[in-house]
Amino acid sequence: MSVKKQVDEQIEIITSGAVEVIPEDEMRAKVERSILMNKPLIVKLGVDPTRPDLHIGHSVPLNKLRHFQELGHQVVLIIGDFTALIGDPSEQDATRPVLTPEEVERNALTYIDQAQKIIDTRRAKLVRNGEWLAPLNFKDILSLTSKFTVARIMERDDFRRRFREEKPLGLHEFLYPVMQAYDSVILCADVEIGGTDQTFNLLAGRNLQRAMGQEPQVVLTLPLLEGTDGVQKMSKSLGNDVGLTDNADDMFGKLMSIPDAVMWRYFELVTRLNAEEIASLSSEVDSGVLNPRDAKEKLAREVVAIYHGPEAAASSAEEFRRVFSHKGLPQEIPVESVPADSFTDGLVWVVDLLMSVGLAPSKGEARRLIAGGGITIDGEKVNDPDLELSAEEVNGKVFRKGKKTFVKIQINGIS
Repeated sequence: MSVKKQVDEQIEIITSGAVEVIPEDEMRAKVERSILMNKPLIVKLGVDPTRPDLHIGHSVPLNKLRHFQELGHQVVLIIGDFTALIGDPSEQDATRPVLTPEEVERNALTYIDQAQKIIDTRRAKLVRNGEWLAPLNFKDILSLTSKFTVARIMERDDFRRRFREEKPLGLHEFLYPVMQAYDSVILCADVEIGGTDQTFNLLAGRNLQRAMGQEPQVVLTLPLLEGTDGVQKMSKSLGNDVGLTDNADDMFGKLMSIPDAVMWRYFELVTRLNAEEIASLSSEVDSGVLNPRDAKEKLAREVVAIYHGPEAAASSAEEFRRVFSHKGLPQEIPVESVPADSFTDGLVWVVDLLMSVGLAPSKGEARRLIAGGGITIDGEKVNDPDLELSAEEVNGKVFRKGKKTFVKIQINGIS
């Protein structure tokens, strides 16, 4: 195979799903040189373990790292144990709270555990940037910061916005892109991967490398994955996430709930199907040969198989069809105990009951669920938020919230 053909094939894989490659001609030149010299590119992804609860949106850059790894390049996963002490200010409306070293370490172990489900950590280089950032003295920091101007740092949209709105903007936050850029210098990175919210920081690495006499890295930005609502960025706080630690059935159910409009982005960004396989599926759906629901089930099976294995994915698909397609009940339903003294004069208010078994966090939310038809008891919809239930109407009954949450209630002292 000609070198040009090899380069074309690599570039197609590298750029699949990417938003930008900055600059594209340098990426091509780096790949061609790598092939001719039989020398792998050094491809960097930095992650700050600022929280332990990861979702599949976090897997997008890891999947791209895996692409580079499969092409024979040297991937480097930087655990930002030092930068996490500050926290990336990108797209933040306020200064992040400072984490303790113990919190960072706990989160780092979680991230590494999840990363090895996606990349081959035996062949990857895993490093922590505290190794080279922590030993820097004040003279070293002055030398690094002299390569940046305040005007350049204030080009960041989030910094400008916070300054204009008179929101706190810590001087230490100005140092974050400097530290991330220094990571690239230490590693002599050829390519750095990150989300579109990371563009400024990634370009800072390119600029610092040039200022320190290195060939600058190419920047590859990736989209921020929409959540299960299909609108907002996936986020635990918004409740539209698919958690990497979700059990197989929950993960499968959440993926089946995404809008058809974002299904193909999920295929491209969080599965291991190649572009041809995805295009073939899309063509079958467009032509009517394949039902969109069946395509979505394949998506769910592909993703669940990555984190829980093919057998768990098959089992979750069967369970989903049984519960949701055939209106059945899950094989395993959690049981919640309710004290007998919850009943006053033999009755309990349905709103209080929903709160006591964890189906609603507040009375207002319980009322909203009932008003929206989101609560059933043994398959019968609850329509009245003022409903009072007897012990016989509650004990042993299955309460269902929405499509995916089931609870069987057992009253203490009643068999």
